[in-house]
Amino acid sequence: QVQLVESGGGSVHEGGSLRLSCAASTRLFRTYAMAWYRQVPGKEREPVARVSEGGTIHYAESVKGRFTISRDNAKNTVYLQMTDLKPDDTGVYFCNAFLAGRDTWGQGTQVTVSS
Repeated sequence: QVQLVESGGGSVHEGGSLRLSCAASTRLFRTYAMAWYRQVPGKEREPVARVSEGGTIHYAESVKGRFTISRDNAKNTVYLQMTDLKPDDTGVYFCNAFLAGRDTWGQGTQVTVSS
């Protein structure tokens, strides 16, 4: 069972930047599709960005041009570089690992953007 540990959340003003990291405890990291989701109270968890095991990337429309997802298979880590942050980006960001129909989630990291 892979374990995921997120880091890098925090509080910034609108227009600021943050980089989230998610370290995975598996030597099979390169076989997992990795993604970032976010959730705000009262709403469902929504996908933000995804990178497949082959490197194909997808973004939510709301973050295109501002967020960049990347993975370092040598370090078993996926990143989310967030720039030009907006108050609507506020939420708990979760790392997700997907393989063979099974989802694994990290504990989440809080991102707060103030106007």
